[in-house]
Amino acid sequence: MSTRALNAISPVDGRYADKTKALSPYFSEYALIKYRVRVEVEYFIALCEFGLPQLATFPPSGFPQLRSLYTDFTTEQALEVKSIEQVTNHDVKAVEYLIKQFFDQQGWEAYKEFIHFGLTSQDINNTAIPLSIKEAWDQVYAPSIQSLIQQLSQRAEQWKEVPMLARTHGQPASPTRLGKEIQVFVERLNQQMSSIAHVPHAAKFGGATGNYNAHHVAYPEFDWKAFGHDFVERILGLHHSFPTTQIEHYDHLAALMDGMKRIHTILIDLDRDIWSYISMDYFKQQIKAGEIGSSAMPHKVNPIDFENAEGNFGVANALLSFMSEKLPISRLQRDLTDSTVLRNIGTPWAHGLIGIQSTAKGLGKLVLNQQKINQDLEDNWAVVAEAIQTILRREGYPNPYEALKGLTRTHEKINAQSMRQFIDGLEVGESVKQSLRMITPQNYTGI
Repeated sequence: MSTRALNAISPVDGRYADKTKALSPYFSEYALIKYRVRVEVEYFIALCEFGLPQLATFPPSGFPQLRSLYTDFTTEQALEVKSIEQVTNHDVKAVEYLIKQFFDQQGWEAYKEFIHFGLTSQDINNTAIPLSIKEAWDQVYAPSIQSLIQQLSQRAEQWKEVPMLARTHGQPASPTRLGKEIQVFVERLNQQMSSIAHVPHAAKFGGATGNYNAHHVAYPEFDWKAFGHDFVERILGLHHSFPTTQIEHYDHLAALMDGMKRIHTILIDLDRDIWSYISMDYFKQQIKAGEIGSSAMPHKVNPIDFENAEGNFGVANALLSFMSEKLPISRLQRDLTDSTVLRNIGTPWAHGLIGIQSTAKGLGKLVLNQQKINQDLEDNWAVVAEAIQTILRREGYPNPYEALKGLTRTHEKINAQSMRQFIDGLEVGESVKQSLRMITPQNYTGI
C-alpha cells in the first residue's frame, strides 16, 4: 500500500484502492477535467461543421490535433487546469482557458473565442458527467455485474440436482433444490439489468437557462435546437433533455441510481442467504494457507467476504438514495447544490464495486457440504406432510390436513418409519398408499 493510500480519508481510495481503481478514469478529478475538455473540443468541431461563417476557414486537418487534447490528456495538463483554477476560482472556465492556450500555440487565435461559445458551465458539466457515467457503466460496472451473474449461473447449474431443506420463517419447509434457489437471484439480477438498459443517459445542453438565448441572438438564422440535439445524441451518444432549466433535471440519473440500489439490495439478500447457509454448515469455505479466520479462535473461518459485501452495498445504497432524492431538486432555474453532490458520484459506485467483488470472491470459496444437507432432509420428514395431505385431498379423504397436523405436531420425532406407519393406517387403496410411500424429503422438490 502506498503512503498516499495510507493517508486517504475514504477507504475507496485507501484500503480498497486496488479494488476501485477501474473507476478512476471516470470519476476522479483528473477524469472530470478530461471529460470537460472532450466536450469543449467536440463542441468546437461541431460548430465548425455546423457552418458558422467565422469558422469556415478553420482547417479540418486541425481536428485530430484538437482531439488529441483529450485522447492524449496528461496529468500535467490536468494540473495546469487546477493551476488556472486557482486564479479564476472557476473549474470550467479553467478548462476553457487551457484550450485557448492550445489555440494560441497552434496559431489559431482567430478562432479561440468560439471555445465555449454561448455556453454556460452546466452545458459542459451536464454532458461530461453523464458521458463519464455512461462509459463507467458500460465498461466497468455492468461487466462486473454480468460476470457475477455468470458465476451464479454456473453455481446454479452445478447444484441444480441438489435437494435441500427449505426454510420459511426460519422453520423447515417444503424441500427445494439448491441450484434453483441460486437461479432465483440470477433471474432477479437479469430483470434489473434489463430495466436499467432502458434508462437513458440524459444530458442538458442549451445555454444559460436552456433556451439557447446567446446562440439565437448571435445567429438567429440557425436551428440551434436541432444542433444541440444532434451534438448530444449523435456526437456524444447521450439522450438530449429538452426543454430544461440551466441544468439537467437528473430524473434519468435518479432512475439509474435507483436501479443500482435494487441490484445492490438483491445482492445483500444473496449475501445474507449464503451467510446463513454457511452458518448452517451447508457450505464450507476454502481458505489460503496462512489466512486467519479469527484473531482469538483458531478453528473459525468467518464468512467475511459476504459480510464485507453487505456492508459496502449498504453504504452505496445510502449514498445513492440521497443522490437520487436530492439531484432532481433545484431551486427555480438553478442552484449550486448539485455540483458538490455530483463530485461524490463515484463513491457509491466504488462501494458497490467492492461489494460485487467481495461477493464473487466469497462464492468462489464455497464448498458444498452434501452430508449436512442430506442429514437435514432426513431429520425433517415432517415436511412431506404437505405432499401426503394434498394427495389425500385429491382422493376425497376426510379432513386430511387435520390428520397430518395431528401427526406432525406430536412431540414424537417424525421419521421414515413413523411416516410409513401413518400411511399404512390410512383408509385408502393400496395404489394410493404405494404412491405416498414413494415420497421422501429428498425427492419432494417440485419442478
